[in-house]
Amino acid sequence: MPRPVTLFTGQWADLPLEDVCRKAKDFGYDGLELACWGDHFEVDKALASDGYCPAKRELLERYDLQLFAISNHLVGQAVLDAIDARHKTILPPYVWGDGNPAGVNKRAAEEMKNTARAAQRLGVEVVNGFTGSSIWHLNYSFPPVPPSMIDAGFDLLAERWSPILDVFGECGVRFGLEVHPTEIAFDLYTAQRALEAVDRREEFGFNFDPSHLHWQFVDPVEFIRDFPDRIYHVHIKDAIVKQDGRSGIIASHLGFGDPRRGWDFRSPGRGGVDFEEIVRALNDVNYQGPLSVEWEDSGMDREHGAREACEFVKHLDFTPSRRAFDAAFSE
Repeated sequence: MPRPVTLFTGQWADLPLEDVCRKAKDFGYDGLELACWGDHFEVDKALASDGYCPAKRELLERYDLQLFAISNHLVGQAVLDAIDARHKTILPPYVWGDGNPAGVNKRAAEEMKNTARAAQRLGVEVVNGFTGSSIWHLNYSFPPVPPSMIDAGFDLLAERWSPILDVFGECGVRFGLEVHPTEIAFDLYTAQRALEAVDRREEFGFNFDPSHLHWQFVDPVEFIRDFPDRIYHVHIKDAIVKQDGRSGIIASHLGFGDPRRGWDFRSPGRGGVDFEEIVRALNDVNYQGPLSVEWEDSGMDREHGAREACEFVKHLDFTPSRRAFDAAFSE
């Protein structure tokens, strides 16, 4: 059977969860991927109240929506990052605290452990998110960057995330890193190095999102084929590269939606990502999980886009053949 199509609620967290449930059902989605911000899924409340997770489940069931994953990108970002004022805008107040960078890093790590515990209570087996990175600012090697500085960044991944992954393992939950610029892993080679840094432990894999690879000129299909057993969840998001001789992929300090940018996100099917080949590759590696629409398009009304995206993905996905098309000639 084709895979369930879900809607990631991160871009809808300005709305109460019940409103999002109502809209998602009307748009045609099979389920939701709950963001750990807004009122969609609150880690502290999930652990403080025995009734919190059953109530979330009951709400989704009322709208006949399935649940396969939750996502805590914002807190995960603060585990490895060099903390500054920007992080205050994305973190829960109890994680930000007094803003002391070392304290924020420590509280973010504890919150990711608690996210695994909350996921276990909710009955989901995947938490998607970010790791942050202490070395992203070293991506362009000038002043010259000695290898030891890059080594230290991956060592810090192991140091801070191994205790988090221990809790994930205890809870029977897996972490899906969304490979993404500003994270410790942002392409194939850095993803491989991140896996090696954590000793390839089973708790650590990837939330595959082709849009972030596409605009870097990395083939998303090659990512699937390189990590066939580590694709723990899939985001459906599109991007377009639109260089005009005036801008490049570093984006010129121009915000999303600015027509002068060299690349931008698009609603699924309206950018440059080859989703046909992605679905075929997911079939080849036997990925059975959901296809979760992470809708981001600054130039389109989000309700129009989310409805259209659901229709696009349901039309796109298909069950692989279990027999050769010319098998009849050899029978």
